[in-house]
Amino acid sequence: MHALAPFSAGHGRTSVAVPRDACDCHVHLYDATYPAAAGAVLRPPDASAADYRLLQQRTGTQRAVFVTPSTYGSDNRALLAALAAFGPAARGVAVVEEGVSDAELRALHACGVRGIRLNLSLGTVNTAAQILPLARRVAPLGWHLQLLAPVELLTSLETVLGDLPVPVVFDHFARLAPSMTGRHPAHALVVRLLQAGRAWVKLSGGYIVSEEGAPHHADLAALAHSFLDAAPQRVLWGSDWPHASASAGHQPMPDDARQMTLLAGWARDEAALQRVLVDNPAELYGFGPSHTSLETP
Repeated sequence: MHALAPFSAGHGRTSVAVPRDACDCHVHLYDATYPAAAGAVLRPPDASAADYRLLQQRTGTQRAVFVTPSTYGSDNRALLAALAAFGPAARGVAVVEEGVSDAELRALHACGVRGIRLNLSLGTVNTAAQILPLARRVAPLGWHLQLLAPVELLTSLETVLGDLPVPVVFDHFARLAPSMTGRHPAHALVVRLLQAGRAWVKLSGGYIVSEEGAPHHADLAALAHSFLDAAPQRVLWGSDWPHASASAGHQPMPDDARQMTLLAGWARDEAALQRVLVDNPAELYGFGPSHTSLETP
């Protein structure tokens, strides 16, 4: 029997036949060694690399993408520690300020960072006006820009997002409520960008956007299918472990093995699951036998 993974409801391994080299594309680690940024809304308890390895036993994933959470502002030290612990099996998404130097960006790249995140919902570092300038800064590295924004703001950014010199990655179902599927301009925008090859979307944080709630989150299916049907080659999956908002009491703690089961149902067949968990992350983050080097380009 596997040891219980902290910050995850339920127990036991998923029943899904998870493909080799499956990637969890949205993970945070927390360590009180690194102070929270001033104004940080979420301040979860410590969640370590060892804790996350226990979760991998439940979800069956072998690769991971670690993301600097809003808790730390632009302090990426916890992210870099995670990348050092997991080596070539991990990639990172950092938070940077507009004044970041080219040398700092190259150093992050050498450690495994492949993108930057702008959290315009809870973050304290970036603004919408910085999207294009920061995208231009990271474009020479071949990075992407990961964006979390309220849907009203997202809709207003259509022109900017369509002209970025880097791909945009929407995390947490692009923060769309399931009832917006096919009905909201922000949903239409995300689908257009996916189909145009300008964007990716993470099926992550479903427990946050679900209007039905735990334990079934049945309303997520139509939203997930809208992305998978429109652009299956641009969809990723992430656990969002250790579920900072659930730790804060905003939602019930999700069962991550069940999250994997939900994904398998949305994917409908093994080929689609392979694409979401292995092929798509390998393309975006540079995983794979010929892409494991972390050398600066």
